[in-house]
Amino acid sequence: MTTSFSPPARQVPLKTKLTVIAAVVLVAMLGGMATDIGSWYLSLVQPWWKPPDWAFAPAWTLIFACTAVSAIGAWHAASRERERFAIGIGFAMNAFLNILWSVLFFKLQKPLWAAFEVFALWASIAWLMLRIRHINPSAARWLLPYLIWVSYAASINWGVVWLNPGDATQATPAGPAASAGHDSLPTKSESKP
Repeated sequence: MTTSFSPPARQVPLKTKLTVIAAVVLVAMLGGMATDIGSWYLSLVQPWWKPPDWAFAPAWTLIFACTAVSAIGAWHAASRERERFAIGIGFAMNAFLNILWSVLFFKLQKPLWAAFEVFALWASIAWLMLRIRHINPSAARWLLPYLIWVSYAASINWGVVWLNPGDATQATPAGPAASAGHDSLPTKSESKP
């Protein structure tokens, strides 16, 4: 009886794993701190396809976990320092854009700005997937839930812009009904099917 022996796969160093996990947790915390579900947000007319607010935390937790797996796999598979640097910069830029979206939408109350920024966020995810697929196809696939979620979130963001024309370009805490010329907009409860 013959058996084949394949050498054990190179292990990902613990330092790499901990660094990536710490970075992902930091991005999640900063994005969470920028997310304010206050009176302005609650006054917005939401598109009917937006999930309940409680669904966002588990979705983002899963996405951040998938992103960490992807980053660890891509970093580990990169054989050249230059490649690792490019991947690190790509993930850092994506993290910045992820946090920036929350700041634009929630802190600055500029859904229109966030709606345009989300294209850059989406492009950064797509770029990462294309960049790392040749060195670790599995790591690229781990980013697919993130890309799908951001596509879905972008549609919600643009829905908010469409349904709240006065709030899309300026911060008005009174909500869409208080904007001149928008008295006929449906209320939040009327906008749901």
